Amino acid sequence: MGLGERGGWDKSDSRYCGVETEFDDDVPRLLSFNLSSTGFDFVVAPLTDPTYRPSLIEADNASSHVPPFAGSDLVLSPAQWSSHVVGKISSWIDLDSEDEIVRMDSETTLKQEIAWATHLSLQACLLPSPKGASCANYARCVNQILQGLSNMQLWLRIPLLKSDDDLPDVDSDNLMDSWELWNSFRLICEHHSQLSVALDILSTLPSVNSIGRWFGEPVRVAIIHTDSFLTNARGYPCLSKNHQKLITGFFNHSVQVIISGKPLHSIPAETIGSAANHTDNNMNSTLRHPLRSYLDYVGYLYQRMEPLSEQERIELGYRDFLQAPLQPLMDNLEAQTYETFEKDSVKYMQYQRAISKALLDRVPDGEASAATTVLMVVGAGRGPLVRASLQAAEETGRKLKVYAVEKNPNAVVTLHSLVKLEGWENVVTIVSCDMRLWNAPERADILVSELLGSFGDNELSPECLDGAQRFLKQDGISIPSSYTSFIQPITASKLYNDVKSHKDLVHFETAYVVKLHSVARLAPTKPVFTFNHPDYSTKKNNQRYKKLQFEVPRDTGSVMVHGFAGYFDATLYKDVHLGIEPSMATPNMFSWFAIFFPLRQPICVQPGSPLEVHFWRCCGSAKVWYEWCVTSPRPSPIHNSNGRSYWVGL
Repeated sequence: MGLGERGGWDKSDSRYCGVETEFDDDVPRLLSFNLSSTGFDFVVAPLTDPTYRPSLIEADNASSHVPPFAGSDLVLSPAQWSSHVVGKISSWIDLDSEDEIVRMDSETTLKQEIAWATHLSLQACLLPSPKGASCANYARCVNQILQGLSNMQLWLRIPLLKSDDDLPDVDSDNLMDSWELWNSFRLICEHHSQLSVALDILSTLPSVNSIGRWFGEPVRVAIIHTDSFLTNARGYPCLSKNHQKLITGFFNHSVQVIISGKPLHSIPAETIGSAANHTDNNMNSTLRHPLRSYLDYVGYLYQRMEPLSEQERIELGYRDFLQAPLQPLMDNLEAQTYETFEKDSVKYMQYQRAISKALLDRVPDGEASAATTVLMVVGAGRGPLVRASLQAAEETGRKLKVYAVEKNPNAVVTLHSLVKLEGWENVVTIVSCDMRLWNAPERADILVSELLGSFGDNELSPECLDGAQRFLKQDGISIPSSYTSFIQPITASKLYNDVKSHKDLVHFETAYVVKLHSVARLAPTKPVFTFNHPDYSTKKNNQRYKKLQFEVPRDTGSVMVHGFAGYFDATLYKDVHLGIEPSMATPNMFSWFAIFFPLRQPICVQPGSPLEVHFWRCCGSAKVWYEWCVTSPRPSPIHNSNGRSYWVGL
């Protein structure tokens, strides 16, 4: 049934809501009560009788013993087991107990229940939270199970506890940050992609920074306990503003909600059938599930979310999807790629604004009717910057002579058709040539280019514009006039696992373009490399080196750094900017996603510890590449993209 519709967009897994149940050996009745009559989509149900302990079985009967599972596999169809049941592993198990009998019983039961869940074709099993700070044996056993698991996911239950700094009156020696618990477990399991987190949402929440790091972790479900709900003026359950914000954030990251616990709110009899602002007038009060009002409220939160914007819908399929950066200097782009970028009207509006300002500065009003400005578009593609330039000229009342320089012969065909269609033959001259090889017949007043990459310089804009600068007048204007790259450390479990899945070194030494979504940004960005155009310095060198130091806010707690997100911000002309750096990104622009520099081994950073990072931009005779490493809190190897993600020149 789901939680309803979110403004017409209803594709996320988060629209499905589950309920945690007690053991019931009549599984069809369990499903009928919790699903058919209430609106829950799945149950999280124990697979065996909670009183079962393998050690209590008589030794002479052990060979014929059948564990007390919840019914036969025949009581439901395979599709019902797979779609509507999540197996709940026995909560009593403690694989790190000092009691050997308990420890052995726990290991036996865990393996039996996972084997049974696999037999039933369940999509997931909920593992109980580790009983203490030490969980080495538990993680070892789970890791062993994961090695032989096919498609089933294991959700490790982790309570969302406050960090030590949030609890000044609690002995920190007896309290472990819940993220530390998860991190210890997943490290032993080697970041296995089938191990995810089920967060227990309690009545009190950690700091915003502490919560934020979970958005970069593989959280699959959020378990909301009934005692986390408040009571509104009408007697219905509701959540605090902070809880609402958290749940909405989870919805946006395809995290499913599970409701757990006993009903703690007495709904007035005369208002049965409606909850919060969510109404269900068809529900007979005698059949009403005791947790229905909680489900209604969660559905209300889901339905009141803003629908995705057109830009978000376009970007949806690219979220957390690794792509190799474009190399337009080496490769000729395809028509589909051109078309995608040409749809970004915001970008070209910014270019048009910059060109208009440059024209007004270049030609005073008194000379507008007589003076002709020579403008060169280098890397003209299929003509969007040519169009933006001519529209700027019309807007300002200035005369233009345009040279459109493009090396891709296929794009040149389209350029010729465009010029003929628009009647620009007397204004636009098309040059089919690499800008670095062209001998211009005259010098330009304005040089316009669209060579920026996700990291600013990663598509060789400095090298290209250095080559084109020779046909710009001494007082000429370059658009863009400067650009700066930025990086920040991120937690990105999914991206790390995707790179790791290739099982080779070269993929960890590749910089990827990616629409970041399921990531935690751990510190504000810092600038890396800056390039200015035109650059008339006598000792010009496009090689760069930068050492940066980041501080993760102390109230965040410990974090795992999987790599670095890279962005750029460009000054097109004077106060006209263009970029994707988060704090000053151009709104509603989609031509560029961030760039991701992965780390071979994730770095754990403790609260208050500095993270020291080094970045190099290296130049050879025919290629440019990046190198990066961490030196604090512990050294990492140098990551050298020379073998893979470089951009070939002449």
